Amino acid sequence: MWRFVPGSDRPWGKAALRLAFLTHRWVGIVTCLFFAMWFGSGLVMIYVPYPSLTPAEIWQGAQPIDWVRVGQPPMVPDARRITLEMRDAAPVWRIEERDGNTRILSAEGGAVAPVDATLAARVATRFAGPVRQVERIADDQWTVAGGFDRHRPLWKVALADAAGTELYISSLTGQPVQRTTRVQRLWNWLGSVPHWIYPTLLRRDRENWRQAVMWIAGPCIAVALTGLWIGILRLRAGRRRYRGGRMTPYRGWMLWHHVSGLAGGVMLTTWIVSGWLSVDPGHAFAGGEAPAVVMGAYAGRAGELHDLARLARIVPDARTVEWSGDAGFARIAIDRASPHPRWLEQGALLPAKAGDPVRAAMLVPGGRRVAREWLARPDFYWTDATRLPLWRLRFDDAAATWLYVDPMSGALVERQDRSRRAYRWVYTLLHTWDWPWLTAHYWVWTGWMWLWSLAGLVLSISGVVLGQRRLRRPARGKG
Repeated sequence: MWRFVPGSDRPWGKAALRLAFLTHRWVGIVTCLFFAMWFGSGLVMIYVPYPSLTPAEIWQGAQPIDWVRVGQPPMVPDARRITLEMRDAAPVWRIEERDGNTRILSAEGGAVAPVDATLAARVATRFAGPVRQVERIADDQWTVAGGFDRHRPLWKVALADAAGTELYISSLTGQPVQRTTRVQRLWNWLGSVPHWIYPTLLRRDRENWRQAVMWIAGPCIAVALTGLWIGILRLRAGRRRYRGGRMTPYRGWMLWHHVSGLAGGVMLTTWIVSGWLSVDPGHAFAGGEAPAVVMGAYAGRAGELHDLARLARIVPDARTVEWSGDAGFARIAIDRASPHPRWLEQGALLPAKAGDPVRAAMLVPGGRRVAREWLARPDFYWTDATRLPLWRLRFDDAAATWLYVDPMSGALVERQDRSRRAYRWVYTLLHTWDWPWLTAHYWVWTGWMWLWSLAGLVLSISGVVLGQRRLRRPARGKG
């Protein structure tokens, strides 16, 4: 049964070859089920991604600030960021403190109305329409991620619409933070949930979820690598072909399994390995951070909130007004969540221009800034076009740190060191293929993903059939 390969006549060579065949055969019976699930669900995710709300969508039902009702601004000297907005029908101050906590204060004076079921229903009605039911929850399948922690408990509002929309309202801010529809929920049970191994019960504990992904994907990698090796060993070309001039000895389902594995084996192995790396085993790609004290100093303070009457005349229809002082930029952002926010200098209330965040050097102790780039289009290391333009600052420290800084607010958007850039290559790029040229040509990217996903489905489904047949008959002889 075994084809001779150099070294296979030695004891260690025979043992390695036999182990490869046994691993691929018996472990593959189970892992092919996971392969089929991943390739099928990956195709679903091309068209129906995991539900989310963009910042612009969160604010689409917000009311303009009622400036007449805005009283004296709060005295919060150490606030990192202060935002004036409407909660329900009343103006409030949202205070983001330097320790990360957020407080809500009434802009009229007095107590702030709590976010109860009635308020959540009114917010949802303004956002999307009539309400059918309101329920208080800690989390569910669509809000289990840690990013929702600061907003818990959540108000889950079912809308009375044909789409079966469910809206989630934050008990902290009173704003929508998530939205799903019946179609999204259905397809995500066939897409993102199985693909990420993302059931609520498991995902509630991030570390347990990470371990589950690693221990499921690990054997799958072993099956993929042994299959690639065996597939190459069983291939014959030139004068050494099999009877009838065939390059493969197999027929039927084994032929489909062999050919699809050879055609897409490298690509499919790349997907499996990069999927395993998605949870960063051993935290090898965690990257470094600036000390908390330094980050706090860089964030600065919101500054003085003065001349509100004049500001009201300049931006009478604003829905949010935000004061910040990142990188020493004393700025006011008007409707920052909109696609085209306005920026004003705090003192003169004149239009602000992009600044040079020279203070960003403090975020890289021991490093010197060696380059500053104006990033206006996505590239290999920054693919989110919605956050552009940005400054990309490069430093000569031991970790070769790059900082991405908002040119208007001075806020640090992302920090990348050498390990995070490596992660970008070994996981994000090789798993999602968000290659700038490919993503700029959607149909080319879609065809590319379909090609290799179909090869993977043929490989995994044929493996499932072969595994089922093998389990139905007793083993015969060796191997």
